[in-house]
Amino acid sequence: MGLAVPAEPIIFLKPPSSVTGPNETIIYPAMSEQVDFEAELGVVIRDWCSNISADQAKDHILGYTCANDVTARDLQRVDGQWTRAKSFDTFCPIGPWIETDLDTKDLLVESYLNGKLRQSARTSQLIFPVNYLVSFVSKIMTLTPGDLIITGTSAGTGPMRPGDQIEVRIEGIGSLINVVQK
Repeated sequence: MGLAVPAEPIIFLKPPSSVTGPNETIIYPAMSEQVDFEAELGVVIRDWCSNISADQAKDHILGYTCANDVTARDLQRVDGQWTRAKSFDTFCPIGPWIETDLDTKDLLVESYLNGKLRQSARTSQLIFPVNYLVSFVSKIMTLTPGDLIITGTSAGTGPMRPGDQIEVRIEGIGSLINVVQK
């Protein structure tokens, strides 16, 4: 996205009301003029953990899923922070299920807007590896069963419009498809 590589992960929270599932609708909010997709690997936490090391992280991960970190990009620019832009109802599609037996070192992560490939990258290109991210977040807040950490997106994110279909595909997990509506 043209930003400098951060020395530490940049974290934010999405409310539970932003979560929606496969084949559910992403609602395009009236106050936004640019709603973007962001294909990401989702990491589902197994149990309570706090202040763990990266080596310990794998013992606290239940599994992995596809995630779309939907963002009202215009509101993100206006606000100068990310809460409103990422927190609308339906702005965190996840699924189609949790894959519990998966090596995340080098998975293909792609997005398709109306069937056209828009993003294609590998988890080996993540700035911060999965276990490091889980450890980092656990040193800030206690993680609880079912918490979801999404790992960041690659180049190619872009706007969606009402009527569009967005698909997130992750090797070894499957496909998450949602349609955008006003």
